[in-house]
Amino acid sequence: MASGSTFSVIGADVVIKGDISATADLHIDGTIEGDIKCAALVQGEKSSIHGAVVAESARLSGKVSGSITARELVILKSAQIDGDVHYDALTIEQGAQVDGRFAPNARQAVKAVPTARVEAAE
Repeated sequence: MASGSTFSVIGADVVIKGDISATADLHIDGTIEGDIKCAALVQGEKSSIHGAVVAESARLSGKVSGSITARELVILKSAQIDGDVHYDALTIEQGAQVDGRFAPNARQAVKAVPTARVEAAE
């Protein structure tokens, strides 16, 4: 990744109605009513997301009403998830509330997987 990567913060007093797309990392403490697509997502405990989340990595500790798709997903104990969860790597703290189905990303479009897999060498 470029050394000049950016990080955007959406404060606790901010309400956004609409989709968010970012190549940067996002830290959300406010309320989002729309879908989110970003590189890495960190969600604060008081935050609320009403829409789908697609991210390379996501660390969720607030409320999410919608599907979640992430390569690396961490659901903290304060999280309340209402929707299906798709992941490559998953960590759930004891006490987290999830109402939905869990499925590894590999169960989705398998045709997109190359024949020779290269493990992450980051």
